[in-house]
Parts: sequence; C-alpha cells; structure tokens
Amino acid sequence: MTAFGGSWISYHARVRPDKVALHDLGKGHRLSYADLDERIGCVAGMLRRSFGVGRGDRVVMLSRGCFRAFEVMYACARLGAIFVPLNIRLSDAELGVLAGDAEPTVLVGEDALVTRGIAAGVPALSWEDGYEQALAGSDAAEPVLVDGDDPWVIIYTSGTTGRPKGVVVTHAGSQATMLASGVSGEVTAASVCLTALPVWHVAGLNLFANPVLFAGGTVLIMPSYDPGLALELLTRPDDPVTHFCGVPAHYQFMQALPGFAAARFPDFLAGVGGSPVPAALVESWGRRGVALRTIYGISEAGSTVTMSPPGAVPGPGDVGVPMWHLRCRITDGDRVCAPGEPGELRIAGASVTPGYWRRPDATAQAIVDGWLHTGDVAVMGADGHVRIVDRIKDMYISGGENVYPAEVEEVLYHHPAVAEVAVVGVPDQRWGESGAAWVVLAAGARPEPGEIRAWARDRLAAFKVPRDIHVVGALPRNATGKVLKAELRSEPGRLHWRSRSYLCSNNRHGSNT
Repeated sequence: MTAFGGSWISYHARVRPDKVALHDLGKGHRLSYADLDERIGCVAGMLRRSFGVGRGDRVVMLSRGCFRAFEVMYACARLGAIFVPLNIRLSDAELGVLAGDAEPTVLVGEDALVTRGIAAGVPALSWEDGYEQALAGSDAAEPVLVDGDDPWVIIYTSGTTGRPKGVVVTHAGSQATMLASGVSGEVTAASVCLTALPVWHVAGLNLFANPVLFAGGTVLIMPSYDPGLALELLTRPDDPVTHFCGVPAHYQFMQALPGFAAARFPDFLAGVGGSPVPAALVESWGRRGVALRTIYGISEAGSTVTMSPPGAVPGPGDVGVPMWHLRCRITDGDRVCAPGEPGELRIAGASVTPGYWRRPDATAQAIVDGWLHTGDVAVMGADGHVRIVDRIKDMYISGGENVYPAEVEEVLYHHPAVAEVAVVGVPDQRWGESGAAWVVLAAGARPEPGEIRAWARDRLAAFKVPRDIHVVGALPRNATGKVLKAELRSEPGRLHWRSRSYLCSNNRHGSNT
C-alpha cells in the first residue's frame, strides 16, 4: 500500500475546513482542520529545511499532552520520518539511553524538557522558544509517498521489566488500529473525544484521538489528568463528550469526588483498560448509568486488540472480543488451548509490530511465525470473549499452587474499605512464595488489621489469601497509570513501601491446602 502519510487531515481541511480538530485544554488553543493542515505542512517544511529531517529520520518529542504533539506526529508522516515520543517522567539517565537508541535528528517539546541534555550534540527546538517563530517563517512541505510498511512511530515500552524496547509502528499498522477502534467505538465526524492519557503511549494517541481525527471529529487534549475537570467535561450537557478512555485509576479518582454521586452523564463510550478492571468499578459506574467497556491493548499490537461489545457487562478479566483485523489464540507451548483453558495469549494481524527498533533478537523471541507472544495468561470462551487472567510474570507459586494476583485483587476490591489494591508474590520460607497485598483505603475507612484477610479467607482458597496486608496512601504507578509491581516485589522496593505503610498484618495463613 502506497499513500501520502496522514492524508486524512488534508481531506478534512477541504471537506470541513472550519470544524474544530484540536482543542488544547491546557493552553486554550483551538485549531480547525484548515488551521491544523496548514500548520502540519509548515512544521514539516521547517523540520526539513532547518534540521534536514527526511525519510526514516527520527524526531524525538518530550512533551505533555499538547496540540503540538499531534502536529509533529503528522508532520513526520508527511516527510516519511519517524515520530518518537518519550516518557517525560523518566530520569535524564533513562531518557539518555532511549535517545541514544533512537539517534534522533532533532528534539522537540517543552523547553524545560528538551534542554535537559539527554542527547549531546542533537539540536533542540522548544515549544516556548523558537517553535512558533520557525513555523511562521516556513513554507509547507509537500507530502511524500510512504509505503504501508514504512515506520511512522516508535513507542518505547514502559520498561517495568528490563530495558525498554522501541516498538515500531508502521503506517499500515497505525491505520488498522484507527479503523478498528473507530468501527468498534462507532467514531464519526460528530465524535468529541477527551484524551487524558499520555501522548507517548499508544493509548494516548489512539484511544480515541487519532481515530477521531481520522473520522473528522474533535479532540479535547488534557495536558495531564485532572479528575475534577474530566468529571466536569463528561457531564456537560452542551457539546457532550462522546468518547473517553482511561485506566481504572482515572475512573476511581473521579468516583471519589464529592460530585460523583449526583452526576448526570450523557451517553458516551467509556473505555477502560491498561490494568485489570475491578468488577466493583464496573458496578459503581453502572449505577450512574455509564457502561464501562473494557479494552485490552499492547504497544506491540496497537491500542485496541479486544474490546467488550456494546451492551455487554464485562465480568472479571473480560476484555471483550478481538478486533476485526486481528486474530487471538490461547496456547500452551505449541498447543492451542481448548475454550475455557488458560494459556498464553498470542496475536496476529494487521496492527502487530514488525519488530523492535534495532533489536532483532528480541523481535525473534517475541514474534514467532507471525504470532506475537504477549506474556499474558488468558482464557477464550466458546463465544470468542477473551478473559485476561494475569501477566505470566506476575503469577507466583505458593506451596506448589499457581496463584494469579488479579484474581486475589478482584476479591479484595469488593471489600468496602478497599479503594485500590495490588498483590504480588514475595519470598516465604515455608511455602516458597506467598502473597503480599498493598492496599489504599477508601475515604474514612480504617479496618482492623485482620479484617481484610478474613474477607479474603471467606472467598478464596487458603493458599491464595495474602500473608501480608500493607496499607499505603498510594500505589507506585508509571505514566499510564499501571501499578509498578516490580517495585513492590523487589526487596528495596518492599522496604521502601513498607516504610510508608501505616497498617500492616504479617499473620501467616495456617494452612496452604
């Protein structure tokens, strides 16, 4: 497939030139499709003329949610260049490793970020100092023809285990993700998307910002997540938001606000994913008339691999059905599992990455005969619904029994005193490993030390009941809201977070059978 990169923006600039494409809630800027198309052309011209950016060159961006992030992304598409947004919450040393791996031609983004010296000798252009002036003095670049297999974006994995790898996203793969998200999410030119996920993540770009731009709708960009503003926007009666996606924590933060109980929500697609979705969260929002639709995505296969269909009430771990452009299978080694049998989830199809940037060995390990190994334990029902059991790496073995922390977390979430919870396996002299639960309490709750364990004991086999309960004010999370379980598993991390706990029960279970 050969096409002009990002050509739908130019199409909408001709068809609906005055329609608002991007509304930056932080800076207050509103760009029509005509404005956006003109600016993208000029950004592309400026990158080519001032920095020599051409086909295959990398443009690293360091920025919070911002309308300029999308300008640069689409300018790279016009040049055949590669857009590389980096996680701004990483340390300078970590960013330096990623920049060294990407070898960018130029850095763009916020002044305080691009001047941190993460890439010696690489020119930098900041939003606040030089970007607008350079854009104003630039002529628009003509779009180049790109092949569908050409890289458009490199997304670095979160790096919760090992060194982050650069996931290559092609033009065809990205468009397949947009089309699938758009079809399943019923995105149209009338859609208004609120995006609060970080722009250095596939979900921040594609749930549902890029699909909405593809269809000719309007994207509201939140620079960083503000639960009060999100609740206000999702409940506004005029020009209502039609699409929003967040991690469970985003919805938990909103429902903790005083105004949530009386909030009246217009009909909108409420996507949720990124980590296990507690049934209690689905139930809570369901009582407010909002049906949460669970989504499973992975950087290596796009933001949307599966999605729960309209009207479905997802049970624990249920992430819906595979998108039309992807196939999912559950395997135990080389054997395909029967319906209802747990195994590793593998994915094949149009949005699966061709590989990791400059990591052929890692690519060969992850993708075998066209099938991507996700590292997630899942079950597929006879009806085609996929249920994520847990990450393979999160499973622990206690007294010879496999324990999946997501199952334990689901039970603890139903305790009225529990607002958030993360369960990990920790060393145990008797059983090899046992569970440790890190709990954030609901407002005003103060349970007795053994109460939460007793709740679990009544609902779980003895070997699944956490040995330790630690209550903390917050859980460690990465930029997308995922809990950093590696911090809770490692000995230094456990010591650090135990020092911050204010209630701890270290009673061991009396039986492991």
